[in-house]
Amino acid sequence: MKRLEHFMGEGWHLRPAGGATGEAYIAEQGQQKIFIKRNSSPFLAVLSAEGIVPKLLWTKRLENGDVITAQQWVNGRELKSGEMNCGQVAGLLAKIHRSEELLDMFMRMGNKPLDPGKIYEGLSERASGIQETDGLIAEALEELSSRYPLLPEGEYVVCHTDVHHNNWIEDENKNLFLIDWDGAQVADPALDLAPLLYEYVPKKDWDAWLAAYGENPDGALLFRMWWYRMAQCVENVLWHMLREEKEEVSAWYRRLEEVRNG
Repeated sequence: MKRLEHFMGEGWHLRPAGGATGEAYIAEQGQQKIFIKRNSSPFLAVLSAEGIVPKLLWTKRLENGDVITAQQWVNGRELKSGEMNCGQVAGLLAKIHRSEELLDMFMRMGNKPLDPGKIYEGLSERASGIQETDGLIAEALEELSSRYPLLPEGEYVVCHTDVHHNNWIEDENKNLFLIDWDGAQVADPALDLAPLLYEYVPKKDWDAWLAAYGENPDGALLFRMWWYRMAQCVENVLWHMLREEKEEVSAWYRRLEEVRNG
């Protein structure tokens, strides 16, 4: 942080902004306040131009190769779980998934689509080192293996991959942003839709939510959402098992059983 303070110049004060990477800061000088991040998503400029994230002010490269970005500070709030069931969230996610500029830039950077086979292989490899007593993970992996969802190559989109409600920010003027793009992938749009709908939207409202998103809830889409939700549940069970977080393991086991029985 001292290097960043020196880079920003006299009068600027930085403090950590939180987040998993520890690379985000709030910079203040008098009444000025901006959001600073080290090595943020390389397509932040496109996200900013399309109004998906707060406005990008500048980008600069340090002598050590790190790239520093500054964004407009938003006096906003995180959405609550119950607010995810709304047309504004569906509309912004649709805008992201249908952005040809985002997809083109991501593909030009050499990113290849994340197909279900890669997801399954990763989960299977991680599960091989974990001894499980009731065999639920093994059964779920068998289902995932035998029922890969198919998606034509031309239908892959840029997915955020972490649509948790605390990544959705509403500013004072009711503008909505989706932040924290470090984990973005080119993938089936169901990779985003599945966790969002299963976690936040009652099934009786899925048709209306998907209509606001601009999609018909046909059998193919619902099946793909089921598959990606299964994969997400398995991934989270394995994650918390490794950390011996028993309560979280139990919570994700319940979600997994709900999806399998649903």
